[in-house]
Amino acid sequence: MLQKNDLLVKAPVTLTTESALATNKVLRNTYMLLSLTLLFSALTAGFAMATNAPPLHWLITLGGYFGLLFVVTRLRNSVWGLAAVFALTGFLGYTLGPILNFYLSLPNGSQVVMTALAGTGAIFLALSGYALVSRKDFSFMGSFLMVGILVAFLAGLGAALFNIPMLSLAVSAMVVLLMSGMILWQTSDIIHGGETNYIMATVTLYITIFNLFVSLLQILGIFSGDD
Repeated sequence: MLQKNDLLVKAPVTLTTESALATNKVLRNTYMLLSLTLLFSALTAGFAMATNAPPLHWLITLGGYFGLLFVVTRLRNSVWGLAAVFALTGFLGYTLGPILNFYLSLPNGSQVVMTALAGTGAIFLALSGYALVSRKDFSFMGSFLMVGILVAFLAGLGAALFNIPMLSLAVSAMVVLLMSGMILWQTSDIIHGGETNYIMATVTLYITIFNLFVSLLQILGIFSGDD
C-alpha cells in the first residue's frame, strides 16, 4: 500500500520522466525534419544551378522569405505547417543556386564553397553537441541575439544599397558570430522545454545554418581574393 511519502517522491519523478520524453521527442523530430529540409533545399539549389537561374531581386527574396515565414508561423500547429516549412526552405535553397554558381565560376571557387560547407557543418555539430552534452541554459542570450540580428540586417541592407565592401565583410563576420550563438540558444531552448514546437525549432535552425553558410562563403571569397 502506498504511503504519503511514496506519492511525494514518485510524482516528481514521473513528471521529470514525462518532461524528458517530451524534450527528446521534440529534439528527434527537429533534427529529422531539419535533415529533410536541408536535403530538399539542396535539391532546389541544384535545380537553380542546373538551369542557370538568375539571382532574384532582393525585394522578391525578402518578400518571399518573410511571407513564407509568416505562413509557417500561422500553420505551425497543423500538418500544413510541414508543407509550409518545405516551401520556405525550398525557396531559400533556390535563391542559393545563383550564389553558388557565382562562386563556382571564380578561380578556386569550388574550394571556397567546400570550405564554407565544411565550416558550417563543423560549427553546427560542435555547438549543438556542446549544448546537448553540457545542458547549459543559454536563454540569457536571447535578447542580445535578437538585437544583434536586427542590427546586422539593417547594416547588411546599407552595405548592399551603398555598395560598401568593408561593411559587407564586417556584417558577414557579425552574422557568423550571431548564428553561432543562435545554435547554442535554440538547442538549449529545446533541451530546457522553452521550445516545444519542432516545426518552429526546425525553421530557426535551418535559417541559422543558411545564414552561416552564406556568410562564410562571402568571408572566404574575399580572403581568397575571389570577391
